[in-house]
Amino acid sequence: MAASRIVIENCAIATVDANDTEYTSGYVVVADNLIESVGAGRAPAALENVVRRVDGTGHLLTPGLVNTHHHFYQWITRGLATDHNLFNWLVALYPTWARIDEPMARAAAQGSLAMMARGGVTTAMDHHYVYPRGSGDLSGAIIGAVAETGVRFTLARGSMDRGQSAGGLPPDFAVESLEGALAATEATVEKHHDASFGAMTQIAVAPCSPFSVSTELMRQAAELARRKGVRLHTHGSETVEEEQFCKELFGMGPTDYFESTGWLGSDVWMAHCVHMNDSDIAAFGRTGTGVAHCPSSNARLAAGIARVPDMLRAGVPVGLGVDGTASNESGELHTELRNALLINRLGAHREAALTVRQALRLGTYGGAQVLGRADQLGSIEPGKLADLVLWKLDTLAHSSIADPVIALVLGAAAPVTLSLVNGRTVVEDNHLTTVDEDAVARSTRSQARRLARIAAAG
Repeated sequence: MAASRIVIENCAIATVDANDTEYTSGYVVVADNLIESVGAGRAPAALENVVRRVDGTGHLLTPGLVNTHHHFYQWITRGLATDHNLFNWLVALYPTWARIDEPMARAAAQGSLAMMARGGVTTAMDHHYVYPRGSGDLSGAIIGAVAETGVRFTLARGSMDRGQSAGGLPPDFAVESLEGALAATEATVEKHHDASFGAMTQIAVAPCSPFSVSTELMRQAAELARRKGVRLHTHGSETVEEEQFCKELFGMGPTDYFESTGWLGSDVWMAHCVHMNDSDIAAFGRTGTGVAHCPSSNARLAAGIARVPDMLRAGVPVGLGVDGTASNESGELHTELRNALLINRLGAHREAALTVRQALRLGTYGGAQVLGRADQLGSIEPGKLADLVLWKLDTLAHSSIADPVIALVLGAAAPVTLSLVNGRTVVEDNHLTTVDEDAVARSTRSQARRLARIAAAG
């Protein structure tokens, strides 16, 4: 059967390939779910079975954005504990989060996904680690919400087994046993992980953090992930308090602790990595361990400025993350392009920290690297998956910025005229085509109120 083709032309294109190839006016041809060709000028005239032509005049075409760290469930606890550092914020919110159930998880995932997808995310990721007893099939609820939205997805099946009675932060009734966490994680991998090229759903093994997880769970989770051939994810080196916690409890800093438990490697990525010394960064570079940089959340929780320029120079794969929307209420990844550049310029490297094109690379190809899918996603090249975003840059907001990449990264948030995932339209004229945004808003509002009532009742 002949391939169905979509042609996008007359637009600026930032391919984010190895040479950062760009076209001031070019085209992309999509054949079914793959990029068939990309080039300057108009698309070839003799193409067969073209089902749609898109005039991209006044637009910039980029690879779809790739989110490498998020907590969907936090969508229904936004706007709380707004003046806290990480540990105090967690202590304030864990009692509420510990009462989440399946309907809440599904609604929260719908809200998080809708906001990201409408803002150019084509590959989403959720690190879900709160599995209260009797809460239902939370992983299934999240995966179901993603399937409806139509974006590509990695569920990092998280876990916690260190409750308050063992020196951790979460309430005891919100954590799993070591055996239960490992068994549930393995079952999730077996049921939902798709290792094939073009997979829409993949699973990673993801104990939450050193201060909520036992050493034995860290070790056995790494062994489980490698036995199953999936990636590993956790939080790392987010705050000064975490570093002190690790030194007091384990007698070493976070990076040395991770290495001692088998948690450095090219199949691992960590969220945040704010407090890293030269030795830590070198270890990540040497082992190919990836980083999910979450600049807005790090600022919201006063965690600090991650040394992203130094990581990149050391060869560390770095992508961008929204992080949970209880610490980044906007819930949009495209704002992180701008914030990554601006916040890193407040660090030691100042104006030489990042360029606008490096920021775009973090949000696209860098994210694909971190998720282990750089051969499939993150750049506009023939043979890669057709995950593309067409940004509208011909309005007042960007009218006097000549360079479209600068307009996208440093200008106001650009509307999304078209977003394709796997060659399928997910956003059209800045609105989702796959779900009813108003219905999602009503559902998330209802579940947020329900959770607040349950938490208040204790």
